[in-house]
Amino acid sequence: MKIIAIGRNYAEHAKELNNPVPTTPVIFMKPDTALLKDNKPFYHPEFSQDIHHEIELVLKVSKEGKHINEKFAAGYYDEIALGVDFTARDIQSKHKEKGLPWELAKAFDHSAPVSNFLPKARFTDIYNINFKLDINGETRQQGNTKDLLFSFERIIVFVSRYITLKKGDLIFTGTPQGVGKVAVGDRLEGFLEGEKLLDFYVK
Repeated sequence: MKIIAIGRNYAEHAKELNNPVPTTPVIFMKPDTALLKDNKPFYHPEFSQDIHHEIELVLKVSKEGKHINEKFAAGYYDEIALGVDFTARDIQSKHKEKGLPWELAKAFDHSAPVSNFLPKARFTDIYNINFKLDINGETRQQGNTKDLLFSFERIIVFVSRYITLKKGDLIFTGTPQGVGKVAVGDRLEGFLEGEKLLDFYVK
């Protein structure tokens, strides 16, 4: 199982970090050790003083594919979850300044909490799904899939040109605006169409 993540897939998020809005998907990876399940607590790493939350929809790949045609791409995922792409923003900023990869900022242990998955069939319109992240009872991020720069199908097509997708792989599809710092003691609650799927603490 591998975790593929898409950066800057909501225009307002790209702008809030003073990044250009991309014309092709921005891809990075997280190892399987980044996965954090069952609403277990996230332990704040000592190597960063600026861990940011990024709430995202996550696709679960349902079958193996390479060089996938866009008209078939929707058949390569059948479940959706909520996830948080935790990012060590201080490390990322230093690496971006030097033109270095982001892995130390994105791929550290337990940097990818993921909720339980829901069948895609539950949603009448995949491109009108509301989701949000509350921290300590206050809404910090709100998004809707109608604002995606690159659709789920286009992401699958793009990634599969370079990397074979396998059953069980996870694709983080990008975060809306409103990212910010988390602190020890924070309670994070993630909602998908009003249903709470994430509920865990930073320790």
